[in-house]
Amino acid sequence: MAQPEDVLAARNALRALDRALATVSAHYGDSVDAKRLRMDLERVSHDLDLLVGHENEAAAAPRLQVIEDTAYPQDFWMDAEDEGLGGGR
Repeated sequence: MAQPEDVLAARNALRALDRALATVSAHYGDSVDAKRLRMDLERVSHDLDLLVGHENEAAAAPRLQVIEDTAYPQDFWMDAEDEGLGGGR
């Protein structure tokens, strides 16, 4: 299995464990052991993120927009006001 497939399998296993823990937590209520299981699941999920990056890290990363260094048309700034100085009224 390639690394992305391994990571996907690990994330799917964590999701399945999360669903199973929801059922267990419903049965055992807000017990200390149920809380500890939930914390362990969160820790393992966080450790996986530290190891391979967040699941949607690539999609969430903002892309930079390149602005060309060319002259603007003369009317581009026609209605603009100087920032901090107010309008020229």
